[in-house]
Amino acid sequence: MVMVLPVPRFTIDMLDDFPDDGIRYELLEGSLLVTPAPSAHHQIVATRLVTILANSLGNAAHVVAVGAIQRGDNTQLQPDILVWPASYAPETDWREVSGWWLAVEVMSPSSRVYDREVKRAAYLALGVEEYWLVDRRSRSIEVWKRGQATSAIVNDVLEWEPGSLGRTVVIDLAKVFEGARS
Repeated sequence: MVMVLPVPRFTIDMLDDFPDDGIRYELLEGSLLVTPAPSAHHQIVATRLVTILANSLGNAAHVVAVGAIQRGDNTQLQPDILVWPASYAPETDWREVSGWWLAVEVMSPSSRVYDREVKRAAYLALGVEEYWLVDRRSRSIEVWKRGQATSAIVNDVLEWEPGSLGRTVVIDLAKVFEGARS
């Protein structure tokens, strides 16, 4: 006899009752994704990228670390970095934002599978234009674009053209990864 175990389903509202313990709790179609708090090295790399993006985009975009992509009542993903057009007022509720230009995940040993397989597909399906997987071990960024079946791996200088801004953001990866351990 086969015993079927019920899989708990969660909502965004239920996340408010979770402990504020530094652990990241995310939802994908009601399934709970749990990752430990990031390391200092992880945060240093993410902060360097946020600084470069924010300085390059100025008032044309919102650049945050950590952001939230919410859809319906049971999907809330929190990329390490999220960029979307400044046409949205800063006080806009996460549920009202769409048209994200970029979601970035800095991979950690505990999040590699989620980031590479689960979240990549979800971000692109939800409408994120571009998704970056930052790999501190290989000191590279894997770039995925919506509608493309393959990625590009960048090891030296990443050139990004956000939205319809008509400008290019140039990121020297040596500066991003400088002194950062894997």
